[in-house]
Amino acid sequence: MNPESKDKTKPTQDIVIIGGGPVGLACAIAARRAAIPYLVLEKGCLVNSIFNFPADMTFFTTPELMEIGGHPLICTHDKPTRAEALAYYRAISRVEELRINLFEKVTGVEGGKDSFEIRTEGRDGAGRYPCRRIILATGYYDNPNRMDIPGEDLPHVSHYYAEAHPFMGQRVLVVGGKNSACEAALDLFRQGAEVTLVHRGEELGDGVKYWVRPDMENRIEAGEVRTLFNTRVTAIEGNSVTLSTGAVEEYDQVFLLTGYHPDGGLLETCGLKPDPETLKPVLDPETLESEDVPGLYLAGSVSAGYETGNVFIENGRFDCEKIFADLERELG
Repeated sequence: MNPESKDKTKPTQDIVIIGGGPVGLACAIAARRAAIPYLVLEKGCLVNSIFNFPADMTFFTTPELMEIGGHPLICTHDKPTRAEALAYYRAISRVEELRINLFEKVTGVEGGKDSFEIRTEGRDGAGRYPCRRIILATGYYDNPNRMDIPGEDLPHVSHYYAEAHPFMGQRVLVVGGKNSACEAALDLFRQGAEVTLVHRGEELGDGVKYWVRPDMENRIEAGEVRTLFNTRVTAIEGNSVTLSTGAVEEYDQVFLLTGYHPDGGLLETCGLKPDPETLKPVLDPETLESEDVPGLYLAGSVSAGYETGNVFIENGRFDCEKIFADLERELG
């Protein structure tokens, strides 16, 4: 990984890839193998979203479905852990000698096809990067679906869950009914927290992992994880949480695990005009090139809008094949 100097006076890369997650890395490998000069810009650390997953997380998928660039992902059991995935993507970045600027956030995009200029802010100050094409591969995990309720930003309220240890003996409220909420509730219960799950639906979400659902349902039936269906949180004030039923309950920690979405502000910064209801940009389905901004391509879940449950590493990593089939005709 080679940090780049700033204030370029001429393009040293035909393609800038915004986002250093698995899909962005897959695109970088494709550019390298096609001998097309490229640069990856990542606002955080390498595969920043995976780094921010729960510490002991195990992926739903098998290792071969997370592989990029033909590099095997070796793991101890049948499914990789967060730690094994982080080690894998670090190794790929080194082996492939990928050109990545970490901790450098994109703040603006100017120009158009063949003459883009990307403005950034990083640890070393501002940067400018001319390029001919842009690939946006920023995912969605950095942008939680906010509930827009009073108290949502209090210190003991979080949209992310890391680990259970600090909450032993504490009263913890988990909001949500899908995988992240169920897994957090189970982990907290097993580490000694007093857990309540609140979910607006009548039952757990359809997409809950097949091995998580029976575990969660058994804990609910046994009364070990208190669960309130058809219920919403309407306000948080100090340790008091007001529910849609009118009840007011006391909690030491609240996890609002209600999902995530792509960065709409970044999409607009790039000149895209996503649908306000779905947050989906308009793309050519064959090439994944934006119809709003010719020369800009979208890879992975950044194009899914609020329907992030439909795009994963397993299928998003193949977007680079569509994109580079087009780019190699134009730039190769």
